[in-house]
Amino acid sequence: MTSTRQRLPRVGRALARVGAAGTAVKVIAGSGLVQPYSPLVIARLLKVLHSWGTGPAGGFATLAVRHPDQIGVVDELGELTWRELHDRSNALARALAERGVGAGDGVAVMCRNHRGFVDATVAVAKLGADVLYLNTAFAAPQIAEVLEREKPKLVIHDEEFTGLLSGAPVADRVVAWTDSDVAGDTVERLISRGDTADVRSPGRASRLIILTSGTTGTPKGAPRSEAGVDAAVSLLSRMPLHAGWRTHIAAPLFHTWGLAHLLLAMLLGSTLVLRRRFEPEDALAVLAQERCDSFVAIPVMLQRILSLPEATRSTYDLSRVQVVASSGSALPGDLAIAWMDAFGDRLYNIYGSTEVAYASIATPDDLRAAPTSAGKPPWGTVVRILDEHGREVPVGTSGRIFVGNSLLMEGYTGGGTKEVVDGLMSTGDVGRFDREGRLYVEGRDDEMIVSGGENVFPKEVEDCLARHPAVVEAAAVGVEDAEFGKRLRAFVVVRSGADVTDADLKDWVRENLARYKVPREFVVLDELPRNATGKVLKRDLHDWKD
Repeated sequence: MTSTRQRLPRVGRALARVGAAGTAVKVIAGSGLVQPYSPLVIARLLKVLHSWGTGPAGGFATLAVRHPDQIGVVDELGELTWRELHDRSNALARALAERGVGAGDGVAVMCRNHRGFVDATVAVAKLGADVLYLNTAFAAPQIAEVLEREKPKLVIHDEEFTGLLSGAPVADRVVAWTDSDVAGDTVERLISRGDTADVRSPGRASRLIILTSGTTGTPKGAPRSEAGVDAAVSLLSRMPLHAGWRTHIAAPLFHTWGLAHLLLAMLLGSTLVLRRRFEPEDALAVLAQERCDSFVAIPVMLQRILSLPEATRSTYDLSRVQVVASSGSALPGDLAIAWMDAFGDRLYNIYGSTEVAYASIATPDDLRAAPTSAGKPPWGTVVRILDEHGREVPVGTSGRIFVGNSLLMEGYTGGGTKEVVDGLMSTGDVGRFDREGRLYVEGRDDEMIVSGGENVFPKEVEDCLARHPAVVEAAAVGVEDAEFGKRLRAFVVVRSGADVTDADLKDWVRENLARYKVPREFVVLDELPRNATGKVLKRDLHDWKD
C-alpha cells in the first residue's frame, strides 16, 4: 500500500518554500529551547539522537542527559526525575524483552495518567516495538475486537481493567497501577529487579498507534512514526508554551491531545503533573498546589470546572497558569467566553483529528472575536475547503475540510485510509473560512441531514441551544420525519432548578436560526453519553428509545 507520505511531495515542497526555516528558528527561540550546553553534553546528545532518533526512546533519553536531576513526572505516588525515568525504562525494556517482546512486535497499553504509562511507552519504544494505546473507557467487546485485529504480544494495564481483559485474545499481561497486592509480575516489580544500564538500539523506530474514538463504529488504529521537531514547532507557533514549565495533563494520555503534550515534554523538558482521574475541584487544587504553568484539558472538563460554585473556584489561585490548552471536541456555545471571563484570556482551542493531528489553533484573541471558530492553521499546516469534486471553494462557502502537514497518519493499521486529495487528507468534517482566515467547523459530513430540501448540521443547533440560559449542554441527531424527510431530535441537559419547556426551546431556536433547523422534539437527560475523551456518543442517541 502506498503511504500517505509518498503522496505528499507537492505539499512538502510548498511548505518548505514559505519561510519555514526562519519561522521555526523564531518559534524555537521564543519557547526557551535554545540553551547553552557543555561540549560533553552536546556530544552525548548527538550520540543519543543518532542511535535512537527523535521518538520516545531518543527524546526522553535526551532529557536524562540535558536535565537529569529535574523532576520529570509528578503523580499520586510522588516525583521522578528524568534520570530515574530513564533508568526505569531501561529496566522495564529488559524485562519485556525477556518475555519475548522485540522489534516489530506490538504492546498494548491500557493505563490512566500516571508514571506507568510513561514507563511503558518509553520501554516499549526502546525495544523497537509498537505501542498500541487502548481507550480506558472501552467495553470488553471493543477491547477484544481491537486486540484480535492488532494482535499485540503483551498488554500492560492498570489493575482495575483486569476483568475487562480477562477474555481478551492476549497471552501475556503485566499490571501497571495496582490498587491491591496483586499476584504475579507488575511494572514496579519488573523495574525493581531489572538492570538499569542503557539498552542497545534495535535499529527500528517504534510506532505509536492511537485509536480513533469509535463514536460511530469500531475504533481504527492510526499509527505515527517519529514526527521530529516540526510537530512541536507547529503547535508552539500559535500557543506560547515554554521550556521548563510545569504542565498538568488532565486529558487522557492515550488520546491524541494528551499524548501530544507527553511527547512535547521531550523537547520542552516540561514537568508532567498527572492524576489518574479528573474531578473538577481536584484539578483546580492540583493546578494551584503543584504551581502549574499550563493545563491540558478537553472541553467537558472546562464545563465541569465552570459548573462549580464561584465561591469554590475562587478558593484556588490560578494566576500562575499561562496557557489552558483544550482539544478533543468543539467548544460548545459560549464556553470559551465564560471560561476566559472567569479565568482570564489564556485559553487556546485546537481543532484536529487522530488522523491529521493539529489542523488549526484558536488563540484567546480568536475566541474573543469569534467564540465558535477553530482559529487559524499553525506553522507547517495547509487547510483547504473542497467541494464534492475536490475543488477549492470560495471564502465563506462550506465544504469538506482537508489538511496537509508532516503529521498525517500513514494509513489505518487494519487497512484503508482517509480520503486524500492533492496530498491533503480529509478530516471527515465540513466547515468554512471567514474573511479573517478563521476556520469554522460546522459538523461531521456524515451527520448532516436534509430537512425539507435544506442542509442542516446538528452542531449549529447544538451551539444555539447551549446558549439558552436554562441549558447546560445539548446534542442533536437526525430522525425520520414524514413531512420533511428528516428532522432533528435534540437532547438537552437542563440546569438544576430551571423551568423550561419544549415550546420555550423551539422558540429559542426559531428566534436565532432558520425555521427548518428547529428540532422536532426535545429529550431531557441528566447527562449526555460521552467517551473518555469527552466526545458525545451520537450512536447511543440514535439508539435512544422513549
